Amino acid sequence: MSLPTEPIGSIPRPLRLLDALGRIDGTDPSLDALYDDAVRDTIARFEATGSPVVTDGEQRKFHNFWTYCVHGLPNMGEGGFRIPFAAGHTRRMPRLTKGPFRYGHHADSYLEVAQRYAHVPVKQAVISPSALSLLYPEVELPGYPREQFIQDLLHEHETEVRNCLDKGAHKVQIDFTEGRLAIKLDPSGRLLQSFIDLNNLALSRFSAEGRRRVGVHTCPGGDRNSTHSADVDYAELLPSLFELKATHFYIALCGEPDPLRVLRIIGKHRKPEQHVFVGVTSPIDPRIDTAEEVRDRVLQAARFIPLDRLGTTDDCGFSPFCDDRSTTRDTAFAKIRARVEGTLLAARTLGIAA
Repeated sequence: MSLPTEPIGSIPRPLRLLDALGRIDGTDPSLDALYDDAVRDTIARFEATGSPVVTDGEQRKFHNFWTYCVHGLPNMGEGGFRIPFAAGHTRRMPRLTKGPFRYGHHADSYLEVAQRYAHVPVKQAVISPSALSLLYPEVELPGYPREQFIQDLLHEHETEVRNCLDKGAHKVQIDFTEGRLAIKLDPSGRLLQSFIDLNNLALSRFSAEGRRRVGVHTCPGGDRNSTHSADVDYAELLPSLFELKATHFYIALCGEPDPLRVLRIIGKHRKPEQHVFVGVTSPIDPRIDTAEEVRDRVLQAARFIPLDRLGTTDDCGFSPFCDDRSTTRDTAFAKIRARVEGTLLAARTLGIAA
């Protein structure tokens, strides 16, 4: 038995790359060398923390974690879905203007680059079908009904996940940050259920063996040290979340006001075969956690989740919307080191290998 620990995804970009992105479109080939340097440095710093699993830090994901796959496409317009954050700012998604729907970028291309530099397993995050379903406008597009869009969306998602699995990703993590937000938008729960149903349609395209390497991440949406749905009760989300046909669940927990209550809900609704990676560091909190604090959070979670189904993670990525300057790379890696070392302390306390 072991106590696994994994990152979520994004790491703040180096300042040289950030400065260049302020002047040049993210898809410009002239940035390739800076992107490669950023990926190489990110993985080296990840491995220096002792992290047994790494990511590329989403250094090359154009624009952000939500729309990297459609950024720059000619059939994407402005004025799409609006995400309001508690701090008062908003993020605006693009809007599909005509069919057909196709990805412009697939995450397996990022995985390939990361694998060139990594000496440990690499996981790859991808965006959920439910998040991308919000690209379709409320008024039906002429000649391209929503039903056809959904079929195209599922095909693109399946292709991306399957390519990542085929290329040796340690895990494929489906980012489902819109889950909790769905309840805020529609307290009746119908929108959330539609998201669960759509994501299960995608997951059902994979064998049981394939799904053993697929996970789902949920959080209240961190951005600029703020969130979009932390005020939504986890009790409204978690029972539905565990209906997803995935094996691994990465659940933001450290930033919750009452983690013990959330753990009780997880313990009640988690299915026997489902693994839960609990968040033990909060990326939107600038304070560096200690390894001992992380250890204590793991020991608390172990009261509700069987040890062979328990792991640790960060609550969220450290720069999911490319707002890299609100958190430094040094802070991100210090918190990751605390997670790794705290998980090891907890494993020793529990009498298991880390």
